[in-house]
Amino acid sequence: MLSRRLLRVKVMQTVYGHFRGGESTIQQTEKELFHSISKSHELYHLLLLLILDVRDFAEKRIENGLNKKRPAYEDLHPNKKFINNRVILQLRENKQLLSYIDATGLSWNNNEQYIKDVYKLILESDLYKQYMESDSDDYESDRKFISKLFEKVIGQYLPLYSLFEEQSIFWNDEAEFVVSIVVKTLKEFEEEKAEDQPLQKEFKDDEDRGFVKTLLRKAIVNNEDYQALIKKFSRNWELDRVAYLDIVLMQIAIAEVMEFPEIPVKVTLNEYIEIAKHYSTPKSGNFINGLLDKIIIHLRSEENLIKLGDNGGKTEE
Repeated sequence: MLSRRLLRVKVMQTVYGHFRGGESTIQQTEKELFHSISKSHELYHLLLLLILDVRDFAEKRIENGLNKKRPAYEDLHPNKKFINNRVILQLRENKQLLSYIDATGLSWNNNEQYIKDVYKLILESDLYKQYMESDSDDYESDRKFISKLFEKVIGQYLPLYSLFEEQSIFWNDEAEFVVSIVVKTLKEFEEEKAEDQPLQKEFKDDEDRGFVKTLLRKAIVNNEDYQALIKKFSRNWELDRVAYLDIVLMQIAIAEVMEFPEIPVKVTLNEYIEIAKHYSTPKSGNFINGLLDKIIIHLRSEENLIKLGDNGGKTEE
């Protein structure tokens, strides 16, 4: 489910915690890494479940209107386009989602106010108003509406992100990304697949699972060797003055270039430079770039770095 960049971020966070905590075994840290990834998968399902609960809340409001002692015209003639949205109804019957909910007990029961708040937000959005007034009434228009609803309305509702941060430390930095995965999922829905519409897996494939496991273990096991290599080429820098997160990122980058010959060097460098820009100091990207360049040149000269189709890292992943 997660992109390779997010998997690298997960490894970075876990390796950092391993060395800062100082008491965990590699096995315990590996378990923590996979738990962190499974929590991302949980958030993905929680967001899918959100639209179902919002739809049910909308239906209850319609029922309450019909049961009024003196219903208004709007109460007696409600617009049911939203609650009859084909994609929402298809999602409700989705076998994978139902199985996940049954296995985990996942629900919004303790956060019903957010269901009401999101529903109100949807009602007030131009996107909803245009959809409800539109003459288009087919699966494609329903699918486009729901995917845009997550992207333009639900995904922009900041109180949701605060809630996620309160509920799990693993959701602090990734809720926005998981929303984008939900949008991608909904854009891929097909009417003919009905309840068998595939959802995102925890890992795209066994290769991604092996990638994070190897990356984590090599970065930890070879900690002393990688730090010695970093120290050797940071001549004008004392390691204790370098942001520790930068050291961790460089250790993981070295592990990646050494252990994954199929990933071009340029891809690895670009990934960790971008991660450093986002998670570390403003100068970290340039610092890591310069130091890793020297280390890569050294590894090539020692013939310790062999890449498939090696051409100096000019290809893309």
